[in-house]
Amino acid sequence: MNSSKAIVGRPASLCREFYARPAIELAPALIGTILVHRIRGREYRARLVETEAYVGQHDLACHASKGRTKRTAVMFGPPGFAYVYLIYGMYDMFNIVAAAEGDAQAVLVRAAEPLDGWKADLSGPGKLCRALRIGRAENGLDLTGEKLFLRPPGGEKSRIVRTPRVGVDYSGDWKHELLRFYDADSNAVSKPRRADAQPI
Repeated sequence: MNSSKAIVGRPASLCREFYARPAIELAPALIGTILVHRIRGREYRARLVETEAYVGQHDLACHASKGRTKRTAVMFGPPGFAYVYLIYGMYDMFNIVAAAEGDAQAVLVRAAEPLDGWKADLSGPGKLCRALRIGRAENGLDLTGEKLFLRPPGGEKSRIVRTPRVGVDYSGDWKHELLRFYDADSNAVSKPRRADAQPI
C-alpha cells in the first residue's frame, strides 16, 4: 500500500552552503537530515541514518580517481547536486556532491528510515533508491530545488559512529579509512555493523 504523504505547500530545503564543505564533514552532518522526493504528486520522506564520504581524486575508492569523465562530470561541478549512477547493471546509487566546484568529492547515501507511516526497506543504497524512486533521471538534479531535496534534522539526536567503507577492498590503503558514518541507534543501518565502530 502506498502511504506516502501528499504534497502540501512549499517546503524549505537545505541551502547550497550546507553542502559546500569537504565530504568527510558533510557525511556525518547529513545523518538525521530528512530526504524528500516529490514525484507524481506525492512526497516521500526518509531520515538519513548512514552515509559514506568519497574525498576526491586522491581517494582510490572515489570515481573521480580516474579523472573527469562523462559519468563523473557532475562530481566536478558545484556542491549540492545529485550524482546517481548504476552498479552491477541493476542498482542505482544516490550521492550528494560536496566541497567546492572542481574538487570532485561526494557522499553516498547508504540507508534511511521511512517517515509518515510509509513502510519501506531503506537499509542499503540500492534499496533506498528503488523505494524512493531515485534513478539516473535524477542525476545532476539540484538538491536545493523542489523535487529532490533535504530538510534540516528534526528533534531526534543521532549517536554517530564511523567505520571503514563497505565494498572498497580494491582501493588499497583507502579501504581502511574511517569514512562511513551511521546512527548507531537506528535499525535501518545496512550491514555490516562493526563492534570496533568509533564514536565521533
